[in-house]
Amino acid sequence: MDFLTPVVDGFGVVLEPTNLLYCLLGVVVGMLVGVLPGLGPAATIAILLPLTFGVEPVTAIIMLAGIFYGAQYGGTITSVLLRLPGEASSVVTVFDGHALARKGKAGTALGIAAIGSFVGGTVSIVALSFLAPLVAGFALDFGPPEYTALALLGILLVATVSNGGRVKAIIAACLGLLLATVGRDMFTGAERFTFESLSLADGLDFVPIAMGVFGLGEILYNLEERRKGATAPAKVANAWPSRADLRQSSGAIGRGSVLGFLLGILPGGGATLSSLAAYALEKRRSKTPERFGQGAVEGVAAPETANNAAATSSFIPLLTLGIPANATMAMIFGALMIQGVTPGPQLVTEDPALFWGVVNSMYIGNILLLIMSIPLVGLFVRILSVRGTILAPITVLITLVGVYTVRNSVFDIALVVVFGVVGYLMKKFGFEPGPLVLAFVLGSLLETSLRRSLLVFDGDPTGFLTRPISGTLFLLLAVVILLPFVQKLVRGRRGAARVEREKTDA
Repeated sequence: MDFLTPVVDGFGVVLEPTNLLYCLLGVVVGMLVGVLPGLGPAATIAILLPLTFGVEPVTAIIMLAGIFYGAQYGGTITSVLLRLPGEASSVVTVFDGHALARKGKAGTALGIAAIGSFVGGTVSIVALSFLAPLVAGFALDFGPPEYTALALLGILLVATVSNGGRVKAIIAACLGLLLATVGRDMFTGAERFTFESLSLADGLDFVPIAMGVFGLGEILYNLEERRKGATAPAKVANAWPSRADLRQSSGAIGRGSVLGFLLGILPGGGATLSSLAAYALEKRRSKTPERFGQGAVEGVAAPETANNAAATSSFIPLLTLGIPANATMAMIFGALMIQGVTPGPQLVTEDPALFWGVVNSMYIGNILLLIMSIPLVGLFVRILSVRGTILAPITVLITLVGVYTVRNSVFDIALVVVFGVVGYLMKKFGFEPGPLVLAFVLGSLLETSLRRSLLVFDGDPTGFLTRPISGTLFLLLAVVILLPFVQKLVRGRRGAARVEREKTDA
C-alpha cells in the first residue's frame, strides 16, 4: 500500500485540468512535429523552453514528454505516405509502410502504427512504474565497452533489414560509417574530411542526409519512373486494418514492446536502435522474410511499437539516475534544471508528485494519441489522392524548409541536394538507402565508445571479453555472424542427403 499511495496521488496530479490541457497540447504538438521532416522533438523542446518558465515544473515536463512520444507516431505519417522519415526512429518504417501505401493500404499501415504505438507505450509505462529502480541499477553497469558491442550489433543488423543483396547493404553501411567520421575529432581536435570547410567542422547532421537520400532521392527516382510510364499507386480503399492484419501483427507488437522497453533504457540505444532491432528480429524469425520491404504489416508494427516503448522507457535513466538517454532527454533534463528540479535517485522520494505525475501522464497521453490518430487516419490517407505533379514540389518544399529550420543553414540545403542525387543513384543501382542512414546514426556511438574502451583497456582488445555484459554481447554478435553460414551448411547437407536418398530409391 505504501508503494501504491504515491502512484495514486500521481494520477490526482495529472488529472488536474491544467495538467490535462498541457498533456493534450504536448501530444498534438508532438504529432505535428513528427509530420514535419527535420523539425524533431529536441529542436521543438528547445524552442518551447521559454514557454515553460511561468508554469509549474510537473506541468512543464508533462507537456515536453507529450511532445516526445507524440512525435514518434507523427514521424510515421510522412514515412508511410511520402517515404520521408520525420524522425530517425521512423527510418525503418519506410521500408514496409510506404510499400503498403503504394498497394493502397496506407490506412492499414497507419492504423497498425497507431495501435502498436499505443500498446508499446502502455506496456513500457507499466514496466516503468514497477521496474524503474531495478532496471536503473542494471543500466549503471553499462560503460563504453557495452555500448561498443551494442553499436556493432546494431550495425550488423543493418544488413539484415536491407531488401537488396547483403554485399550492397554492407557497402551502403560502410559509406554511412565513413560519413559519421566527418568533422572534428572529439578526442584530438583534428579535422577529418572537412576539406577546410567550417560548415563541415562540426560534422554532418542526420536531417539533411535522411531527407536527401529518402525524400529528394525518392522524388527524383519516381519522376524518372513516371517518364517511363510506370503505373500509379493503387487507389486507397481502406482506412483501418482488418482482423487478419491485427492477428498477423499481434506477435510483432508484443515482441516490439519488450525489446523497445529494454533498449530504450540504455543511453545511446533509444528509439532508433530499438526500431531497427525489432524489425531485424521479425524478419529473421519470419518463415517468409522475402515479404519484408514489399508491404509486410509486421514490418510496420514491430518498429513502431518498439520506438514508442523506447521513447517511454528512456525516462527511466533520466528521472532515476539523472542520465539523459538521447538528445531529447537532454533537453528535458535542461528543462528540469531550469525549473530547479535535479533528476536523480532522490527524485522519487523527495518529489513523488512530479515523478509519478510525469509517469502517469504518459498513460493519459497515449490514450489521447490513440483517440486522435484513429479518426485522422482517413485524413492522412487522402494525401495519396493528390496528383504527383502537385505532391512532388510540395514534398520538396517541406523537406527544404524542415532542413533549414533545424540549424538555419543554407549549407544544409545544399547537402540535401547532394544526398538527394546520392539517394537517386543508390535507388537506380539497387542499393537501399536505409543501411547508409542507420549506420550513420550508430557510427558516432561506435567510434566514441570504442576509443574510450581502448583507453580504459590500454589498447588491449581482449578487455571487451573480460566484462560480463560486453562479453555476452560480443558472443551474441558472433552468433549473428555465424548463424547464416551454419544455416547454409545445414541446408547444403540436407540437400545432399535428399539427393542421396533419391538415388538410393531410384
